[in-house]
Amino acid sequence: MAAVERVAFCGLGIMGSRMAANLCHAGFDVIGWNRTRARAEELATEHGARVAASPAEAAAQADVTITMVVDAPQVEEVLFGERGTAEGMADGSVCVDMSTIAPTASRRIGASLAERGTAFLDAPVTGSSPKAQDGTLTIMVGGDEGAFERVRPAFEAMGERIVHAGPQGHGSMVKLINNTLAAINAAALGEALTVSRAADLDPEPLLEVVAAGSGASAMLDLKGRPMLDHDFEPLFKLDHMLKDVRHCLAEAEALGVPFTLAGEAEQLYAEASRAGAGDRDFAAVVEVAEHAARVARREGP
Repeated sequence: MAAVERVAFCGLGIMGSRMAANLCHAGFDVIGWNRTRARAEELATEHGARVAASPAEAAAQADVTITMVVDAPQVEEVLFGERGTAEGMADGSVCVDMSTIAPTASRRIGASLAERGTAFLDAPVTGSSPKAQDGTLTIMVGGDEGAFERVRPAFEAMGERIVHAGPQGHGSMVKLINNTLAAINAAALGEALTVSRAADLDPEPLLEVVAAGSGASAMLDLKGRPMLDHDFEPLFKLDHMLKDVRHCLAEAEALGVPFTLAGEAEQLYAEASRAGAGDRDFAAVVEVAEHAARVARREGP
């Protein structure tokens, strides 16, 4: 198959803008589209991309079309809505969705595109905005191996660990499981730090010991200090994490497999979202534990 040289990138938010910039730096001809046109123009000004007026216009100029939006309804709108990418993609092109959506949605989208002669890869990422910035994301890909190999150079421009997870939908499923584990871990960390504060522990020795022991984790490294400092500048929004946990729970239910701790985490993140933390970083889940601790103390003996 011909090498991928021209990439349409649709969805230039916190993650997508950084990923598209890395494609530009790697020498790809990037055609950017975003619902807010100013984002695409910024990519063009700062990184040399071209700007498309619609997803269809972007896709018509590309070998591969990438979508990076919030969830399946937004993906399907960009692909199949008015002036969507499906109108512009030529036979033999590849469509890659790098959003985090349900595996059932990935398979449905893949089937629709196959009828139009377009290969589809579900290729969500993990690493948050700092790794999107420096091109060190982990990218997990589901779909045809031939299409995967064709797009691999573009993946390698955006990530350092590229994993072909299996057939259609498996990239999405791996991502949901990973994010759900992260959500559970972060919620537990928030409760643990709340207990430590109630015990008047100095956080420095606590963090040092836990980081060196069996309680160490990526969430401790990434979210321990922000939770202590209440620094919730969004690297990954709480509402996005809640969405992913809910997708994972739905998939587990469809498989007939319980995921009890994921259910507990869903309740905590949902409570945080209701309290107004949805647009903040998911580290803000610590506030649910802190609120529960204050209520328990007021109601205690």
